[in-house]
Amino acid sequence: MDPARKRRIRLVVALSAAVLLASALVYTSFGASSEARKPSQLAAGADPGRSYQLTGKVVDGSIRKAESSTTTTFRVRDRDGSASIPVRYTGAIPDTFKDGREIILNVRKQGGTFVGEKDSLVTKCPSKFQDKKPGSTAQPQ
Repeated sequence: MDPARKRRIRLVVALSAAVLLASALVYTSFGASSEARKPSQLAAGADPGRSYQLTGKVVDGSIRKAESSTTTTFRVRDRDGSASIPVRYTGAIPDTFKDGREIILNVRKQGGTFVGEKDSLVTKCPSKFQDKKPGSTAQPQ
């Protein structure tokens, strides 16, 4: 085989591998992303075993930490309070996790409870840089 033909074959093989790799990356990135769901949406119909990204507020007084493990149970509600669902989470809890805090958590439905995926709990912090509500005045700090 002449050297020019060998180079063409190598080029075709390298380009084919690059296209396959790029296709695999695009496929996995779209497959891994999940739309954020509210508790009311998950309560209305969640497929058991499927992963969902839950977003909502922790119900006041619902946090229960197990003494002998890292398991925490709590309820998450919609922002308007229309629905809430039970959540069981095992893993590290952020310091900012508390009643009324808005959270984001990857969950799977198991029975009547949503089980949080380990180390996926994130709390949203209220920002002091948000726009002021109409009629409010800024206070000097």
